[in-house]
Amino acid sequence: MQNPDPEASELIKRDWLKTLAKYRVPSHRRSLFELGITGLPFIALWAAAWWALSISYWLAFGISVAAGLFLLRLFLIQHDCGHGAFFRTKWANDWVGRALGVFTLTPYDVWARSHTIHHGTSGNLSKRGTGDIDTLTVREYLALPKWRQVLYRLYRHPLVMFGLGPAYIYFVRNRLPLGFMRSGSRYWISAMGTNIVTALLVALAIYAVGAGPFLLVYLPTTLLAASVGIWLFYVQHQFEDTFWAETDGWSLNDAALTGSSHFDLPPGFRWITANIGMHHVHHFSSRIPYYRLPAVLRDYPELANVRRLTFLQSFACLKLRLWDEHEKRLVPFSALRTA
Repeated sequence: MQNPDPEASELIKRDWLKTLAKYRVPSHRRSLFELGITGLPFIALWAAAWWALSISYWLAFGISVAAGLFLLRLFLIQHDCGHGAFFRTKWANDWVGRALGVFTLTPYDVWARSHTIHHGTSGNLSKRGTGDIDTLTVREYLALPKWRQVLYRLYRHPLVMFGLGPAYIYFVRNRLPLGFMRSGSRYWISAMGTNIVTALLVALAIYAVGAGPFLLVYLPTTLLAASVGIWLFYVQHQFEDTFWAETDGWSLNDAALTGSSHFDLPPGFRWITANIGMHHVHHFSSRIPYYRLPAVLRDYPELANVRRLTFLQSFACLKLRLWDEHEKRLVPFSALRTA
């Protein structure tokens, strides 16, 4: 069993909600600036990619990849809107979030509700299943029949997790308010409204450039954004010394500080991912706009090294599949041979 991290244990005791409250006020000017420097280049890159098809598909593909990264950043702005963190007023957050959901293929109200549940249950073994990546304990996995063990292994395989999975989530699953089918008309309106507006914009784009050119640019853009988005979410919680506990041993501070990573990316990647790698701070106070998160680590450097993962270190997370309740860590399937 791993020894407790004394630095993290000491930090957990602090009242971070109170400490970080001063960072929670967004700047309308800064938010509009961030929206502009993300949305306008995204539209320009899409137009450039369709134009580039007349010269070279590979040139168009490269531009589509760049557009995908800006689409990812638009999703992260939508993420902040869902937390009420991007603008000071609820209506501004909600309507900007809904508009962005048309491009990110994510119905805003459905996703915001699911993500709120994730924040309230992250790391809680008793409340898994909404807004998180399915994770079984070693005991639960061994108790499954063989065919369900195979299904779980397939689900956790990188080709499914970061390839087929994102395509299914954004092109199929998000088209219905799954998980909230009986929770009221709001979620149906969110999903169906997003579907209708997306379909209209797709139809206009196909009319303008043709079905073939549209798909040659649209699919690489959206699939890249979806796959990188799932990867970011994965490494934010699926690392070896993360935190899982039953309800009676769970706390918000534990889940935030030791159950969420500080994915310390190089500056360029940090910008395109809207500082989402500072996920432990985000889980402490989700109302902090992403552009204020660096100030938190600057003012409280003791937070910088807690559960820190570098870009290269993050790839080791790929082999982790199960939560070992005895060792209190995520383990690969190979650990079952020595269990």
